[in-house]
Amino acid sequence: MVKARSAPDIWLLAAIGLILAIGLVMVYSASAVLAFHEYGDRFYFVKRQLLFAGLGIGALLFTMNTHYSVWKKWAPAAILICFGLLVIVLIPGIGVVRGGARSWLGISSFGIQPSEFMKLAMILFLAKWLSEKQQTITQFTKGLLPPLGLVGLAFGLIMLQPDLGSGTVMLGASIILIFTAGARMAHLGGLAMLGVVGFVGLILAAPYRLQRITSFLDPWADPLGGGYQIIQSLYAIGPGGLVGLGLGMSRQKYSYLPEPQTDFIFSIVAEELGFIGGATLILLFLVLIWRGMRAAISAPDTFGSLLAVGITGIVGVQVLINIGVVIGMMPVTGITLPLISYGGSSLTLLLTALGILLNISRYSR
Repeated sequence: MVKARSAPDIWLLAAIGLILAIGLVMVYSASAVLAFHEYGDRFYFVKRQLLFAGLGIGALLFTMNTHYSVWKKWAPAAILICFGLLVIVLIPGIGVVRGGARSWLGISSFGIQPSEFMKLAMILFLAKWLSEKQQTITQFTKGLLPPLGLVGLAFGLIMLQPDLGSGTVMLGASIILIFTAGARMAHLGGLAMLGVVGFVGLILAAPYRLQRITSFLDPWADPLGGGYQIIQSLYAIGPGGLVGLGLGMSRQKYSYLPEPQTDFIFSIVAEELGFIGGATLILLFLVLIWRGMRAAISAPDTFGSLLAVGITGIVGVQVLINIGVVIGMMPVTGITLPLISYGGSSLTLLLTALGILLNISRYSR
């Protein structure tokens, strides 16, 4: 019998707390100008962020103190509900269109993204499925194809919105979890080749995605169109230098960089806090990922181990893609920076998931 630790992993808890605190400060700094211009209230975005952070912290405290094995029982129901929400959000008149994607359910400015819920539900279900059928994971038909088919179905529904960013994060974290469970590299490699072909097809099927690729390769070819966001992001990062222009002193947030409080908030971090600030934030994310993987390695059972890998994978994949986009290393995908970017359901759900990760860390062997 493994005795619970008296407290969760302090390094992991500290990293989460520091990143969240930095995020609240940077949401205010990045959004104050836009908030005052559009709503007459410089605190409009940060007040809402504080509300969802409060809800998220409450959820984190609950899941941190609830034995993670409870979620194994609820995983099938959770994924069925999320599949239902992914279908409902596609119905015209019910799903709300924002940013060109029908990916929201809600009223007025308040809403939830079913794709955010699906990220966590998929990880919960895969951890349950693979922990119970780990002996068959090396078999393509019986072991690998069923979970991948489920992931593919969820990815397809998310792409119908379309929301390539959320779908990519869910897919990436799921593949990491499946690989960790013992899937054969030969199987995954073959499927990866098919995935590349499918990904190219998705890009060619939508002109705006193809524009994002061409803009990523040469943003200055269309500086006022497809390349605008990347160029303005680099204009923010460059002047930041070593120590930055100072907190609140960003120039790009004055209507140059679109939505600076969401996808490109790291640009504002680098502009105001410089290389030191940006590197410190990246270091905190690395600490979070390190301690998350340590919790996975030390978990007392396979379900806890795979669940920790999946939750850590969500954070890792999302950070990698977001910062890759901001510094011009990847095409624009619309992915936010975990715990930093402005967002309601994404922030609350991520804190809920991290609470589960903290609970797993309490049962280290």
